[in-house]
Amino acid sequence: MKPGRKPIGLLLVQTAKAVARSFEDVLNEKGGSRPVWLILLALMDGEHRTQADLAVAIGVQGPTLTHHLTGMERDGLLTRTRLPENRRVQVVELTAKGRALFLQLRQAVMSFDTQLNGKFSDAEMDKLRELLGRLGASDTVGFGPGV
Repeated sequence: MKPGRKPIGLLLVQTAKAVARSFEDVLNEKGGSRPVWLILLALMDGEHRTQADLAVAIGVQGPTLTHHLTGMERDGLLTRTRLPENRRVQVVELTAKGRALFLQLRQAVMSFDTQLNGKFSDAEMDKLRELLGRLGASDTVGFGPGV
């Protein structure tokens, strides 16, 4: 590494945090949040999902998902119904209000993405996607402290 240059790992972490904060702000302005967006997106993709399937789809632990689903259910965005044949399994479905919020947030997400893409040419965006994909698939990702 050249003197005076930030390590790429630090630069990636700082950039990711800045973009994540901006993304969260955009979602908050429209009445959502990143967890709410991920849940709505997964439900729109599969429509009827068990709570366990939903947790896997968005990559969170059951208790964390339960917390978010409880708030979303309270806000009228979704319903949870226990299966009669297995009372431990809950099916999660969007309400009309949940679908409407999804459409509102999707528009905000698309606008945010357009703004990000507008900072670079199409060729630069293609290269960025390629480089980030390679970095994410690299054997170096996942090394713990001390490496």
